[in-house]
Amino acid sequence: HKQQTNKLQLYDQDREKGGQLRTKSIDLLNLTPDTDVNELLSDIRAAEPLITSSCAEQVKVLICKLQEKVGQKDDRRFYLFRALQAHNLPLTNVAFNKSGSSFITGSYDRTCKLWDTASGEELHTLEGHRNIVYAIAFNNPYGDKVATGSFDKTCKLWSAETGKCFYTFRGHTAEIVCLAFSPQSILVATGSMDTTAKLWDVESGKEVSTLAGHFAEIISLSFNTMGDHLVMGSLDHTAILWDISSGIKVHILTGHRGEISCVISGRGVVCVWDADSGQCLATLLGHNDEVLDVCFNYAGQLIATASADGTSRVFSAETFQCLCQLEGHKGEISKVCFNPQGSCALTASVDKTARVWYANTGACLQALEGHSDEIFSCAFNYEGDTIITGSKDNTCRIWH
Repeated sequence: HKQQTNKLQLYDQDREKGGQLRTKSIDLLNLTPDTDVNELLSDIRAAEPLITSSCAEQVKVLICKLQEKVGQKDDRRFYLFRALQAHNLPLTNVAFNKSGSSFITGSYDRTCKLWDTASGEELHTLEGHRNIVYAIAFNNPYGDKVATGSFDKTCKLWSAETGKCFYTFRGHTAEIVCLAFSPQSILVATGSMDTTAKLWDVESGKEVSTLAGHFAEIISLSFNTMGDHLVMGSLDHTAILWDISSGIKVHILTGHRGEISCVISGRGVVCVWDADSGQCLATLLGHNDEVLDVCFNYAGQLIATASADGTSRVFSAETFQCLCQLEGHKGEISKVCFNPQGSCALTASVDKTARVWYANTGACLQALEGHSDEIFSCAFNYEGDTIITGSKDNTCRIWH
């Protein structure tokens, strides 16, 4: 069993053919501080044979830990711990590993760097790309591997522990601009300006399949929790949901009138889709300029948007109503994310600041100031007590 925010990950002791560990996730989306844990455990056991009597008590402990985490009130203030002169040229992305003990930065200087969060020490420089390192990711929750996608048309797989390059994935005919590990860290998906996505086997380094179906550049992709489906967003105004095992298109999501970035529309509109039916459930309106980023909170109950109009909005994922507006930035907002508890949102802006907001009221809790240029990326660690911000001033900052 593995505990995540509003999620239990189950591992079967028996192995499938090929030696792969069988896993299953149980989402606890309605878990609250008032939930009866015994009743919830009984419901889970009735539906899931993997949870036997011998491990029921362990599962109960995990649920209680999750319940405690969900109920934590978090109005902490963050203070600058360290500013790192990370690269000689502007950064392109920043990302934590699952525990938040280390993070990575990608840059125009063609490298990715691995850092220790607690000390700010540079652990490894991942060198070898011949152009901008644009997309980066840890294989969370494991955190022992890093993938980097570059404008040199390749993706590289590295050891997070030694900095050694395991494989270079070659096959795309244009820049790689997005990538993702499958939740089980079996596959890496890469999206390219060549209009295709490719799946790569982490163990062997070989190409598994090419997903071709878009008529324009792929600029966003994401696996579902089980890792059996992949959704891709394209500049051709559509998103496609793929079945990984068969390589078949499950749904083509049409209806946007603008380019799709981060599986959202570039015309101030966000569409929410049902993954099973392919139907558009709702259209989230309100922004008067491009929507540049969108995310769910961990429990899937809230949706946050970031826009070039300088505002963010928080919507209910159940009613699709706008719950609050996050107003205060003096320029476009390029990134938005929730803390693990879902109580706060974090935004990054061209106005050189990042801001922490109460997700339920839209009130600004704190402005993180000090960067001398646009902040394009920001992230919470899993505990929600550390933030990293990446800026075009060539630095990243650690906030505790």
